[in-house]
Order: sequence, then C-alpha cells, then structure tokens
Amino acid sequence: MQREVTLSVLTQVFLRIGLLSFGGPAAQIALMHRTLVDEREWLTERQFLDALGFCMLLPGPEAMQLATYAGWRLRGIPGGLIAGLLFVVPGALVIFALATIYAVAGQVDLVQSLFMGIKAAVLIIVIQALLKVAGRALTGLGHWVIAGLAFLGIFFLAVPFPLIVLAAGLWGLATSGAPDRTPAPVAVRPSATLSVFGIGLALWLLPLVGLSFWGGWPILGDIGAFFARLAVVTFGGAYAVLAYMAQDVVTGQGWITAGQMMDGLGLAETTPGPLILVTQFVGFLAGYGAGGMGLAWAAALVTLWATFVPCFVWIFAGAPYIDWIARQPRLKGALAAITAAVVGVILNLSLWFALHVAFATVTRETIGPLTLWVPEWATLDLRVLAISVLAAVMLLRLRLGLGWVLAASALAGWALVALGA
Repeated sequence: MQREVTLSVLTQVFLRIGLLSFGGPAAQIALMHRTLVDEREWLTERQFLDALGFCMLLPGPEAMQLATYAGWRLRGIPGGLIAGLLFVVPGALVIFALATIYAVAGQVDLVQSLFMGIKAAVLIIVIQALLKVAGRALTGLGHWVIAGLAFLGIFFLAVPFPLIVLAAGLWGLATSGAPDRTPAPVAVRPSATLSVFGIGLALWLLPLVGLSFWGGWPILGDIGAFFARLAVVTFGGAYAVLAYMAQDVVTGQGWITAGQMMDGLGLAETTPGPLILVTQFVGFLAGYGAGGMGLAWAAALVTLWATFVPCFVWIFAGAPYIDWIARQPRLKGALAAITAAVVGVILNLSLWFALHVAFATVTRETIGPLTLWVPEWATLDLRVLAISVLAAVMLLRLRLGLGWVLAASALAGWALVALGA
C-alpha cells in the first residue's frame, strides 16, 4: 500500500471524488472504495471496512466521515480537513446555485433532466461496489446471516439503524471466541482525544451560541440550534436525518412546504456530495422566506456549519481508536459483525435508490409490522433502464474511467429528454 501521499496529490484525488460523488451514501462509498482501495491502494480492504463500520456508528453522513478518516489516515488532521471539505464543498456550491435559481424561478427542470442520466449510471456503480464489499466483508455464514437480517430489519420492518448496529455488535462480541490473551494494543492517548474533542466542540458551538444571542436575525439562531441538534441525534446516515427533519421543518417550524422539501431532496439526490446537503437547501429557503436572498445565503452557511463541523470532531477524536479496536479480538469480532450488518444496510440504500430512480412513483405502505416500498409499474422510466445498460457496458465490459461513464450517461439523459423520449 502506498504510504507517502503528498497534500497536493491528496487534494487532486479527493477533489475528483467530491465532483463525482453522485447518488447518495451507497454510491459514494462505492466510489471511495474503487478509488482508495482498488486504484490507489492507499487503504487496505480491512482498513476501509473497519473505518466504514466505525463511521456507521456515528451521527451524521457516514460517507463524508469516511472520506475525512481516509484523509486523516494519510496526512493527519490537515489531510482529514482537505478530504472532508472537498467531499462537501463542490456539492454545496452546486446547491447554492440551484437553490438561488429555485428561489427566483421556482424550478430547475433542466438540471434535473441532465442528472437523470447520472443517476442511471450510479445504479451500476452501486451494484458493482456492493458485490465487491459483500464478497470481502462477509467471510463466513454468520456474517451472511447478519447482513441478511440487517437488510430485512431495516427495509421491511423499519428497525432503527442504531438498534441493528447494537444487536450486531453484541452478537459479534459474544460469538468471537477470542482467546484470553490479547495482542498488545495500539498506543492511544485519551488526553489527546479529550483535547481534540473539547477544542472541536468549542469551535463548533461558540458561533452558534453567539447567533442565538444576536438580535439582528433571530431565524439564524433558530436554524443553528435546530441543525446542531439534528447533527448529534440522527444516527444511520442521511436517510435517518431526512426522516427526522422532514416533518419538523414543514409542520413544526413552518420554514418550507412539503413540496419544497421534496424538490430539495430531488436536487440533493441529483447533485454531487452527501445527500444531507438537503439541509442546506432547507436553510436557504427558510432564510429566503424570512428576509430575502442575503439572509438565504447566511442561513445556508449557518446550516452547513451546524451540520458538518461536528463530523470532523467525531472523526478526529475517534479515528485513532479504529486500529486499536481492530487489534482487540473481541472488539474486532464486534466490529466485523457490525461491518456485516452495514452490508445489509448498503443493500437497503441501494434498493431504495434504485426504486426511486427507475420509477416516478414509489409509495410506502404498511401491513402490520411490515413496511413495503411499492413502485407504480406504469411509471417505470425506460430511459433510466437504457442508460443503465449503456453504463454497465462502459463500466463493466469496456472498463472505461468513471468520469467518462458519468459524462456519457449525463449527455445521454439530456439528449433523451431534449428529444422528448
């Protein structure tokens, strides 16, 4: 594995990841695995999976935190800041532009039609990565069972993600069969961890506290407090955030309408960066409704700060313990079980994403304890299927670069819409 990575090279690689990170957490994890493990060999398979399992335990967007960890692993805190910021900033700039157009014109149909092709290609990228990760993470029958149960629990029973992780970890801890004599632990420094955690929390919260006492625009303090609370209570990634946030910002806070919430989700799904950037869109429209364009941009910046700064804090404080955990036999067994459960969760995200890309209408139905996502077959988008086949040939058969595949798919999507297909 390559160990010496300059900040310049790291910046170039993570800028490319940030620009190509379409399709939500499953696709973004797939892209990072392809780039960091398969192509660059900067992380081993085990390091990637251990870090992924750890990030899934944290509140906030797991893909962004995984990128931050990779940067930290390669070049310390400066590398982590570069990797994490480059994963977020390109998408945030796009959301700023689209939210501005949306606020003024009320629609961004051209952009959504352009990115339709990209989403179709992302389906193939996700499938390819899911098969690779499953093949390497599921090393025994027990892990396959855990992955299957995790998928069934979260997709059909709506079991909270933290509960799935807890159950998998306890099972792995109890069945690891570890010997009593453990290997020498990796050196960790609790005092350094507390320092990083304390400084990080102070840097995150002090500006938000200041806004709450500033009387100029009270909504900025409200937005900062709301999204800061959101950042620490939403485990399970972006979809958990959406479930927690959607009803509150519409009916509780009254900042946006349900239609605007769905439009924001559509924009976040079709642009690069973490899906949780939908919070930026919400903050933007909340500010716009309260005081126009200037306040909209300020509110969006406050939302980004409240949402993403704690992600850096969790990683910089906790990352040194990932290797330590991996060298404790029982804890390693628990982490391996959690990683197996994560495979089931990625399958859940992948299927959810595929349904919502291929079908215009997907309804959520409940039958007793069961939750079912039921597509309306008449709304099947044949354009998505056609572009997915094209992407599969380019990526799997011709083995073209990811950038070429996404560009060709985007152009195909735009052409089909322009021709009225």
